[in-house]
Amino acid sequence: MKKHRIVQWCLALCLAFGLLILPAGKMEVQAAEVIATVRGTILSGTTSQLMYLDTSSGKMEVKIDSGTDTSSCKVLLPGKVISVSLSHGSDGYLHAVKITAEAQDSAVTLDMSGVSTVTGTLNEKTKNDVLCLDTQYGLMELKYDSSLDMSGCSILVLGQNYTVKCARGSDAYMHAISISDSSSYAGTSSYIPNNSNSSNSVTGKVTSDTTPEILFLSTTDGVMQFKIDSNADTSRGMVHTKDNKLTVYFYHGSDGYLHATGIVGEKESSSDVTIDTSSTSTVSGQVMKKSTENILCLDTRYGEMELKMDKVEAGNDGKALVKDMWVTVTCARGSDAYMHALKITSLR
Repeated sequence: MKKHRIVQWCLALCLAFGLLILPAGKMEVQAAEVIATVRGTILSGTTSQLMYLDTSSGKMEVKIDSGTDTSSCKVLLPGKVISVSLSHGSDGYLHAVKITAEAQDSAVTLDMSGVSTVTGTLNEKTKNDVLCLDTQYGLMELKYDSSLDMSGCSILVLGQNYTVKCARGSDAYMHAISISDSSSYAGTSSYIPNNSNSSNSVTGKVTSDTTPEILFLSTTDGVMQFKIDSNADTSRGMVHTKDNKLTVYFYHGSDGYLHATGIVGEKESSSDVTIDTSSTSTVSGQVMKKSTENILCLDTRYGEMELKMDKVEAGNDGKALVKDMWVTVTCARGSDAYMHALKITSLR
């Protein structure tokens, strides 16, 4: 028995010594080995994880990993011709090591004094020189070329949300300057109401019973009622029309009511649009039910009017805007050609 144990110890020592004398590189996973480089055309159905490629050897499915080098080509739209270096994966798939494409240059000059920002979903009408975005204002077409800054974007594929900075070019078209991944809406995670009583929050949709003083919110726990006091911060969630999604921060008051201290709606981040404040207008009308935290829709004596809400100043006395409420809005035109609300006053 003792002799058997000595043999086991010797074998263990030999194994340990063998590992120590191996080159350091042998202890690590080897980098993907390129087995071939193919040239082909991107097919529809391509996502940020799986690329469908039409090559001279037939159709191929290629996985895109976090380690895939896309620095030379981030645009993977149907019809685009690219070159891909491939490696074999242990999962049986071909994996992209590096993706490249030919650069496209443009002689168009851009008016950088009027840069705008737009957020939307990349539409299937997108081509290899035109981005088509489905935005809340409708379909928007933006030309682009190899000068497009994609440092904030992982991979450009159809059906994903992106934020694009753009400017008008000497060819009269709007051109994309930079593009980045977007979740569409500004989050609420970093927001904390300025009220020491706030210890709870809930998310839900506004119901039709809501008034300027009481917010009725349909949540997973049922319909909840919140009083909106004069010190409630509604600057990030002031449009309380039916079905609008809101996150409410609240506390339990001594009067038995829940009191809102802060309200946050699904609002896009403020754009880089410049406003011509030298020529403001004032319009009065009733809030329409299709109003959102991004667009205020007013029924005025001149017809329906839409005002962007990204430039609303602090200190508005219209703390909660509900359907049919009469308001007066100070507005001005932005460099994006839209009218933007600056100050909202309740007429009730």
